[in-house]
Amino acid sequence: MKIKDKLNMDAEQLIKNGPVTIVAFGDSITHGAFGQGEIDYDAVYWNVLKRKLNNVRDYVPINVINAGIGGTDAKSSVDRLDKQVLAHNPDLVTVCFGLNDVNGSLNDYTESLRTIFGRCIETGTDVIFMTPNMLNTYVAPDTYEPLLEYAEKTAEMQNAGKMDLFMESAVCICEEMGVTVCDCYSIWKELSKTNDTTLLLENRINHPTREMHKLFADELYKLIIEDDTVTSGDCDTMWRDK
Repeated sequence: MKIKDKLNMDAEQLIKNGPVTIVAFGDSITHGAFGQGEIDYDAVYWNVLKRKLNNVRDYVPINVINAGIGGTDAKSSVDRLDKQVLAHNPDLVTVCFGLNDVNGSLNDYTESLRTIFGRCIETGTDVIFMTPNMLNTYVAPDTYEPLLEYAEKTAEMQNAGKMDLFMESAVCICEEMGVTVCDCYSIWKELSKTNDTTLLLENRINHPTREMHKLFADELYKLIIEDDTVTSGDCDTMWRDK
């Protein structure tokens, strides 16, 4: 049963099929990292998405499992896919890697994504690849001092087009494998034409602000709901004697 169908379940279907389960698989963005040493699970995009889905269909319980771990990339996360993601028998897996992967090779990134997507498809799990935000484009004066050298490196990778290449390659793989893409990176690129996107990063390197996490949630929501595919009808939650 697909997630949109499950969101429309009535009482009998809910008893039979159980709540909606979404697993968010990714790095520090998914983990809930914002400023230096700051974790905010309330403001992270998958929690905002959960609230948005329940606002339109509050009868169906939605469980979102956070499988994001800061400092990881797609390659290092392949080994935890089965135990930390697929073991939950999710209705939907959102995958968001790339920000740390650009420190390595393009081949490692693309082949790891192929493995992750392939395993999700094999198990019959819906999967959405969400492209992440841009990196910083310059070293901001309020960057955490111990990270100034890394901020120079990430700005170079963004400005030289390495991040663009990684995202374009990932989207191509999704097209080949039939994986749905939530292309937030392209939205950031469009914003960069008129906005200082480095100021949209809480840590001025790679962690988006709370407002930009809402953008992630909004874009995922659009893909899941598709305007009129979920109803907001009430269902009785009281005891029913059979």
